[in-house]
Amino acid sequence: MANVTVYLKCDRNVESQNGDIFLKDIATIQCADQQVLAKCKAIKVHHFTESDQAQGGKSSGSGKKPWAGGGHQQRTVVSVLKVISLMEETCPGITVQSVGETDVVLERVSVPKYKGGKLWCKVALVCLVSFFGTGFTIMAFHNDVGINEVFTEIYRIAMGREPGGLNVLEVAYSLGLALGIIVFFNHIGGRRITKDPTPIEVSMRNYEEDVNKALVDTAGREGKEVDA
Repeated sequence: MANVTVYLKCDRNVESQNGDIFLKDIATIQCADQQVLAKCKAIKVHHFTESDQAQGGKSSGSGKKPWAGGGHQQRTVVSVLKVISLMEETCPGITVQSVGETDVVLERVSVPKYKGGKLWCKVALVCLVSFFGTGFTIMAFHNDVGINEVFTEIYRIAMGREPGGLNVLEVAYSLGLALGIIVFFNHIGGRRITKDPTPIEVSMRNYEEDVNKALVDTAGREGKEVDA
């Protein structure tokens, strides 16, 4: 297997429902030698045990598997140097070129097969909180800036008299506010207006990157990173 180059592109974060994590699950591998490629893909990178860090459930010493049930997950951080070491051990003489991430966050998650009423109740609760919370925020902002006084003054200047109840400025502003929210969030129901990611998607990706970076840094400081 001399003079065989294997190109390795690891992902930053990998989720799996299985206890055994193989190289094909966490990285894209390219090699001209198909035999070497097959061997590399079949390498077991990590096996989740009860000693791995549990998230969202009881600790591993409780006697209950931390991934049992919905909402439980395990995490560990694997260095790409450990992955390269396993590849060279399996296929001696190969040259590994890493073009991806330097650390991989592995997560074992438990996803219930059937979504029950509890999940739908959570969705309904989040929708209600978001709706009324957003409405309260908009009303509080308008009250702080005195939007009613502004509309009254504009109407008085334009029409030369006091407004009598609801006027065209308030109606136009309300419609424009709703349209602006739709355009800003780039969604109408379940449809996307443009192909660009929405502000929420961008914020979630940034948050995910920050979480992954924090997990890698924490694992390195605590000496829990799976390294070569």
